[in-house]
Amino acid sequence: MAPRRVIPFIPPLQRALLGGSSRSIPSSVPTAYLKGLSDFSTHDKGHSSQITIKTPLRLMPLGGSVTYGVGSSDGNGYREALLDALLSNGYRVSFVGSRRSGTMYNNDNEGWRGYRLDQIETKARRSVATSLPNVFTINAGSNDCIQNYQLEDFGKRMGNMLEYLWQNSPSSTVILSTLLVNADKEVNSRVLFINDQIRGLAKLKAAAQKRIVLADMHRSNGPQVGDLVDGTHPGDVGYEKMASIWLTGIHAASLRGFI
Repeated sequence: MAPRRVIPFIPPLQRALLGGSSRSIPSSVPTAYLKGLSDFSTHDKGHSSQITIKTPLRLMPLGGSVTYGVGSSDGNGYREALLDALLSNGYRVSFVGSRRSGTMYNNDNEGWRGYRLDQIETKARRSVATSLPNVFTINAGSNDCIQNYQLEDFGKRMGNMLEYLWQNSPSSTVILSTLLVNADKEVNSRVLFINDQIRGLAKLKAAAQKRIVLADMHRSNGPQVGDLVDGTHPGDVGYEKMASIWLTGIHAASLRGFI
């Protein structure tokens, strides 16, 4: 099997310049996330290696089937690419969770196929107290959109889950993802509705001094419809794009002193 490509870290502002325009950063991104990008700009001049990483990461990938790795050729989803990228960038990291999936050696996760946010929270409540993560990568809500389930109060429900995580895994950091694009136009309209709530929630929690970073997957550098294998789940290329965005979010958390 060919070795997996290691994803290098390219700070977001530098990546925007490489893409030719800072307009790739949409105006809908919350102020808290834009502040994270401006924080990167002070380190973009070849100094990102100066980050001193002291805390070993106990990282819980939390969510539904995307977290579990459905659609990837090896069942690892974004997790192996993210693990490789973190290790190559000097992090000490172990994935934690009650589930195992994929061929990677550290394949623990909390990904539940077909589960809505409320069901994912139930599973998290059984796992977090014993695994005590200090970082969560959360991508949850696609099944709420597919099932058209309680979309109006999604932000409130997600906020309640985040508060539980912070209370029961003290000093933990949340890297909160927007939902991926969906090939079904009706489902994708719900995704857009939910993503607005997620962005607003991230901004609200950041203003409350919570340890949170937004990982916006529904952008030009995230998985596109052509990267989906079934209209919902990414293939390997889409998952590598996710891993790169997660890595940027974790770097942002490091620069802010969260981890």
